[in-house]
Amino acid sequence: MNPMNQPTPQGAVASFFAELNELRWDDHRYYHQSRINQTLHFISSISFLTAYVMLFINPGVAALIGWGIGMVSRQSGHFFFEPRDYDHINKATHEHKEEIKVGYNLDRKRVLHGIWAAIPIALYFDPTLFGTMTAYTDFNGFLNNMAIAWLVLGVTALLFRTFHLFFIRDVKTGIAWCVKILTDPFHDFKIYMKSPIYLMRGQLMDPMTHAVSSNPDEIDQECDARS
Repeated sequence: MNPMNQPTPQGAVASFFAELNELRWDDHRYYHQSRINQTLHFISSISFLTAYVMLFINPGVAALIGWGIGMVSRQSGHFFFEPRDYDHINKATHEHKEEIKVGYNLDRKRVLHGIWAAIPIALYFDPTLFGTMTAYTDFNGFLNNMAIAWLVLGVTALLFRTFHLFFIRDVKTGIAWCVKILTDPFHDFKIYMKSPIYLMRGQLMDPMTHAVSSNPDEIDQECDARS
């Protein structure tokens, strides 16, 4: 669906960025209406940006930051604070939004986080994690093995859904979603940096007045203008 009700952009590059912008727009208006959720995404974006830097220094530490802080704060907003009643802004039920979710909806996230939580338990009982890594001999070794396993889980989850979208949607959507996920920390930092201020003012829900805009390319400017 083209939310701009305009002809599809000509050229592969233009079409790709239109797809990327549409994914970002839908993600924002459908799944980030809670100011608490937005604030947690802002915190998460800082964590992931830090993790990106740490990938070049210490991948294990990057995984601990990304999963332990970035993902926990990010998904807590979706699980505990984002409303699940009828969405009057977008005229959609929660069930409909879960069904059309391009990436990981709540059910898929439960499976993913179940695996994430099971990894340290499995490592405790099997220091080699079923023979996939060298057995740890101390707590630091346990943390390192757990971090590496979490890093592999994150990369696997990203690639799995990307290739899955190739088959259930198309290659362009899969690649656009992958790029969106990788760049979300930068994008979320920009559009949700004012959310903590709104939250401290007592505004628990984003009024989403900008959601009536016909052009999702203007999301950044409109979000920044709501001060």
